Amino acid sequence: MGRGRQKAKHTKVARDLKYYSPPTDLSALQRELQSQRSETSSADGDDWAEDSDDWADEQAPSARRR
Repeated sequence: MGRGRQKAKHTKVARDLKYYSPPTDLSALQRELQSQRSETSSADGDDWAEDSDDWADEQAPSARRR
């Protein structure tokens, strides 16, 4: 098989992969996103405020030196 045929086959395969769109189960995606949202909101709810205060305290001395 010549290089032209080989390149044509590779081009065809690449085009098929590029435009291939598998069916999407939107209800499963919605369930997954809702479960992730509930896990992160319950775990990170109050810690964020404490972390932001610590970060501000660490940054304050360097800002004064300038």
